[in-house]
Amino acid sequence: MTEFSLPGFDLDAFVRATLAEDLGSGGDITSLATIPAEARFEGVMGSRDAIAVAGLPIAVRFFRALAPDMDIEVLVEEGAPVAPGTDLVRLSGNARAMLTAERSALNTVQHLSGIATLTRTYVDAIAGTGATLLDTRKTIPGLRALEKYATRMGGATNHRMGLWDAAMIKDNHVAVAGSVEEAVRRAVDAGIETIIVEVDRLDQVAPALGAGATHLLLDNMDLAAMRESVAIVAGRVPTEASGGVRLDTIRAIAETGVTYVSVGRLTQSAPAADIGLDFALA
Repeated sequence: MTEFSLPGFDLDAFVRATLAEDLGSGGDITSLATIPAEARFEGVMGSRDAIAVAGLPIAVRFFRALAPDMDIEVLVEEGAPVAPGTDLVRLSGNARAMLTAERSALNTVQHLSGIATLTRTYVDAIAGTGATLLDTRKTIPGLRALEKYATRMGGATNHRMGLWDAAMIKDNHVAVAGSVEEAVRRAVDAGIETIIVEVDRLDQVAPALGAGATHLLLDNMDLAAMRESVAIVAGRVPTEASGGVRLDTIRAIAETGVTYVSVGRLTQSAPAADIGLDFALA
């Protein structure tokens, strides 16, 4: 398997910190007391549900951190849809290392595959509409790069990664600046390339465009207002529907002609995937 990395994310530091949190000052006292140092296990990580897979290369890093010579075979590509009962990873090596790394590896794969799986259901729901699904910044602190990676594995496109890579002018910014036009003008004067402007009324669309917005976020608009906003914009900049989007409403929203639909619950509300790891003596 090729080396896995995420831009801007120190995966080795994440693995070390996660294992250190679990091991504390005493180590895995259960395994140390009950498992001989030379004992070897064979293990299979498998999915008990239909899922979209995400996080297997990260799971591998947990096992390698404790046993660099462990024999590990990843059986499924990242992002792949799999049926219940699918084997994902086979392992063979030191039993203590496997047991010590097990929970950290599983927690990560269960969480990320849960996000990828939920994301895939939303992507499938808008298939054929021409709209693209976006995630948001509503992520667990410290895990944004991982969670946004998982949404990509589910078929979504990442929205801005943080406060640094695009301006997003919202109602509070407008309130301080005095108007949508003034807020956008200040962002333009600051030399910001991508300027996303949140609008929740039709009368804000033209002023935002005229001032230099490069992307309009249609916040909590009803379907009729979205369609009218899309008509006013007429393809000059991307449009994004946002706010309270659910699986049962997303297709109708996408069919208004918006470029994007953003969904916070992809990372906020995804249940963990049911993935297990079974061991046997080698």
